[in-house]
Amino acid sequence: MKTLHIDLETYSDVDIQKAGLYRYVQSPAFEILLFAYAYGEELVRIVDLAAGETVPPGIIADLDDPEVEKAAHNAAFEINCLKKYFNTDTSQWHCTMVHAYYCGLPGQLGQAGKALGFPENRQKMAAGKQLIRYFCVPCKPTRANYGRTRNLWYHDRKKWELFKSYCVRDVETERDIYRILQEYPVPESERFNWVLDQYINDTGSALDMELVTGALEISSRVKGELTDSAKALTGLDNPNSVAQLKQWLARTASLEPDSLDKQTVAEILSDKNEKRIVKEVLKIRQELGKVSVKKYEAMAACVCADGRIRGLLQFYGAGRTGRWAGRLVQVQNLPRNYTGTLGLARELVKEGQTDILRALYGNVPDILSQLLRTAFVPGKGKKFIVADFSAIEARVLSWLAGEQWRMDVFRTHGKIYEASASAMFGVPVEKIVKGNAEYALRAKGKIAELALGYQGAAGSLISMGALNMGLSEGELPDIVNRWRGSNRRIVDFWAAAEQHAMAAVRHGTQQYMPCGICFGRDRDYLTVRLLSGRCLYYYKPEIRLNDRGREAIHFRGMESGKWGLLSTYGGKLTENIVQATARDLLANALRNLCAGGYTVNFHIHDEVVLEEPEDGGRTLGEAIRLMCRLPQWAEGLPLTADGFEAHYYKKD
Repeated sequence: MKTLHIDLETYSDVDIQKAGLYRYVQSPAFEILLFAYAYGEELVRIVDLAAGETVPPGIIADLDDPEVEKAAHNAAFEINCLKKYFNTDTSQWHCTMVHAYYCGLPGQLGQAGKALGFPENRQKMAAGKQLIRYFCVPCKPTRANYGRTRNLWYHDRKKWELFKSYCVRDVETERDIYRILQEYPVPESERFNWVLDQYINDTGSALDMELVTGALEISSRVKGELTDSAKALTGLDNPNSVAQLKQWLARTASLEPDSLDKQTVAEILSDKNEKRIVKEVLKIRQELGKVSVKKYEAMAACVCADGRIRGLLQFYGAGRTGRWAGRLVQVQNLPRNYTGTLGLARELVKEGQTDILRALYGNVPDILSQLLRTAFVPGKGKKFIVADFSAIEARVLSWLAGEQWRMDVFRTHGKIYEASASAMFGVPVEKIVKGNAEYALRAKGKIAELALGYQGAAGSLISMGALNMGLSEGELPDIVNRWRGSNRRIVDFWAAAEQHAMAAVRHGTQQYMPCGICFGRDRDYLTVRLLSGRCLYYYKPEIRLNDRGREAIHFRGMESGKWGLLSTYGGKLTENIVQATARDLLANALRNLCAGGYTVNFHIHDEVVLEEPEDGGRTLGEAIRLMCRLPQWAEGLPLTADGFEAHYYKKD
């Protein structure tokens, strides 16, 4: 099969970073400026569409030919741009960005090229950003540019020729990445998952724009009222200014805090002797801190002409594990809702009833935050079916490690927090119920389960909020020891993962865990082959001393958006394996659901949101059955799910 490598340069008056790809392409002003392409290793050619050239008929035919593989970096962009004018099928495409992610490399073209050690003349051109700003987005009218709002190709022919070279270089760089990474092929199952992901992103979800608009209006009103109150109390021009407020605190109460972060403000408010006016001002500051409508603003910016929002998910957004990441509205990080009267609150927001909201719920910013999820709604005449896996990471970890008592819990009552406390403290699980003194142990079981599964210690318990639960720092080592003592197979799994990985790096031999996980060395990579057949890749592994002075595996990878040297250990490897396995089970569930005729709007972590006709006959029970239908490689895993039906999205 021949491969057609493609890169496009485009124009739109819509900001793609704020509004997303779909809104960007939908704009009437959208157009393709340059079309660079090459078959295999042939010379890269460019079609200057902006200057009146046309795409050759043979290329147009190949865009829709299943015998021709199309390849691009971040292929979703090229696919959606081309679909506005030509026929092309997503299943015929190969995305080198996804391939880079799969191999543990940066996703951005320039970063991927640098990570692979490309020479300067084969890397993405540094001038690209400036050229894109000049030709691809609107410009401000000035006297110098004769009041125009857009720079066309003939306004600066030298820059335009450079822009064409830039587009050609992108094809060359993408093609080099494609060639190198063919040695580490993406499994066909993952290619299928990517195609399915594009379908889900294309489908998107309807938005309740009446709610979004109402929330934005109320938020603006409340912010103004709070700011006015703070001005009246303090006499400050800008009470939101940290510097001004610190000066006021020093004058009013002789307070000189280093910062005004959440913790500092909470500590001042908890002081019974502090002045009333200080507390009033700081309470206002707390409320102002909650007046964040960025997600509502993102919804308003991204909604398409048909009232749906698309492109919410990034395939392989989490390096190595392959978990999805959120985009635009960041659905993977939505605030929880805990108010029982969400329906009433939604109607009040739509009506702009700020005073009634305040009377009923007290904190208006808080209720607006809770309603974020409910902005996602099914289409007319349809309903949402929402279902999520129950404690999937804990189940996967127990299954892989062979921790039998935990497996028995998951196959019966499923109360892992109570069961963990029972195992840790030697108390019958039947006694850990509300009303009994032993019920206090459940909190220790819960925090241990949340914090300690991946070799966490006292610090992990603190990060999970152990001290806020009333536990003392002196209690934490005992909790760690008790949890590890009752989960010996999991502890052994951490050690085995580290030992097998070290041996694979040192000797280049395959190392099998009892569960079937295989560690190996494949040229530039430490590989971890999962039971699903998918591999996790750790680039350029080596063994050196870590910051604690002990030997550890180090590798090149992304952390906090930067490419550099990272280290890992048994617990971290275990976390990667478990989260990757849970992700593969979610992918299996998505395939099952789509094959069963369900429409997936989006998914969040272990949860799927399905849109179905009210009288369509597809049920929650059937959706859960399909979600939990195990692939052959996961036989014996006690997987369960739960869910609900609703006319707006929420956390049940």
